Amino acid sequence: MTIKDYLGSSKSGNFFLLAGPCVIEGEEMAYEIAESLKHSAEALDIPFVFKGSYRKANRSRLDSFTGIGDEKALKILAGVRERFGVPVVTDIHTPEEAAMAAEFVDILQIPAFLCRQTDLLIAAANTGKYVNIKKGQFLSPESMAFAVDKVRESGNDNVAVTERGSFFGYGDLVVDMRGIPVMRQKCECPVIIDITHSLQQPNRAEGVTGGRPELISTIARSALAAGADGIFMETHTNPAIAKSDGANMLPLSMAGSLLSELTKLRMVVKDF
Repeated sequence: MTIKDYLGSSKSGNFFLLAGPCVIEGEEMAYEIAESLKHSAEALDIPFVFKGSYRKANRSRLDSFTGIGDEKALKILAGVRERFGVPVVTDIHTPEEAAMAAEFVDILQIPAFLCRQTDLLIAAANTGKYVNIKKGQFLSPESMAFAVDKVRESGNDNVAVTERGSFFGYGDLVVDMRGIPVMRQKCECPVIIDITHSLQQPNRAEGVTGGRPELISTIARSALAAGADGIFMETHTNPAIAKSDGANMLPLSMAGSLLSELTKLRMVVKDF
């Protein structure tokens, strides 16, 4: 089964899910999170893709955590795929990383701040892997069609886009739900809502990104009602000690109940 088929494989017509920690901190934590999410997703007929960054390239401060080593983290992602039988997704940051990461994962994700980088999009497309492009915080929904076209015109039709909020001044983000149907129409591909990064509060004076995790459910419910095809979220067993983006992550203990709530909503709105 291709990734495109897998994402649409829910017999009930449920949304698909890309979820996991912000960054791979170690094998034990990755396996614990993957096992818990898989259990919840299977019970609710949600096609699940495990997410984990093997390296974080966009950090506010030089002393911020970036990863445990590229090869080590990528092997852990491959281990999740083998052990739990689920696809995996990770971010790439340069054209050279595309082929390297593609050996270990099923979906290559383009970070929002790099979504206009032509060489990166072409390199990702050329791997033949599914490509998820996050919408830049500085771009209109309509503009994402050009990023999608770069992938398609490179010979790869396996592409999705992800809404993750737009800059609202210097230190906050807002999600314009009008962008979800606009991107579905203009990009002609699945549209995903990132329900955790959408609640970031970037550019804090102390150099550590803040967030509003208490609004995760609000963003998720609104986006599904607006027609989102998939949910992206970052989760951790203890966000307070997470090495990256803990301020806007969902505690793993809350993931199952949130997914259950969202599934009920999806069943109501899917035919509208």
